[in-house]
Amino acid sequence: MIDSAKEEKFNRWFNAFILIGMAVVMILMTAYKLSTAESGKALLVVAAVGSLCGILSTVCSANGKILTFLFGFFDVTIYGVMCLLGAKYGNAALHLLYFLPMQFVGFFQWRKRGAGSGEKPRARRLTSGQRILWGLVSLAAMAALYFVLLAFDKTQAASVVKVAVLMDAFSTVCNIVGQLLLSTAYMEQWFFWIGVNVSTIIMWVSTLSQGGDTAYASIYIIKYSFYLLNSLNGLRIWLKLSK
Repeated sequence: MIDSAKEEKFNRWFNAFILIGMAVVMILMTAYKLSTAESGKALLVVAAVGSLCGILSTVCSANGKILTFLFGFFDVTIYGVMCLLGAKYGNAALHLLYFLPMQFVGFFQWRKRGAGSGEKPRARRLTSGQRILWGLVSLAAMAALYFVLLAFDKTQAASVVKVAVLMDAFSTVCNIVGQLLLSTAYMEQWFFWIGVNVSTIIMWVSTLSQGGDTAYASIYIIKYSFYLLNSLNGLRIWLKLSK
């Protein structure tokens, strides 16, 4: 009972730290953009609301709260529409045609596994064979996507392997697999979310190191550092939930 009370207290303070920290980053970033934007301020506010929903969704998922799919619905819908308006059709398709329907899949799958008001889902784990299969499929998809993205890359990086492109491919595949495992309540999702966050941080650090007008990248480094902390806590919680 004492250990349970201590863990509940830790989670409460940790969640508050993550929520407040990420919200402050998003609000400061939005305020800066609003102060420099000449038009499209309404869209900036809508995008900020979507991002805040994303923050709530990630914290809820780490704690096994089914509300993750409600906040996730608004997050991916708003982001997908923003991508459409910004002619980022690949990201728009990924969010509206994959992440959006997966919110409904996740909601009903979690309900089947006992999630509800105040109740966490009965989490599960992949078998050893399934882990090997998913690992091989993910590596193959990352390699294929890397070469596809490389064909469109216009940067002048001299290295044999372009880190930013590699991390982009890695992050994209981890996002897709992570969402599938999240929606079906598998603990292993958190290894992929950790991969998403680490690769995204590396990608933005690489962007920042290029110099020029890339100071904005520091905001994303901070943001995904918070996401990384949340995913580590999610792994800790789900290891216990899936026993």
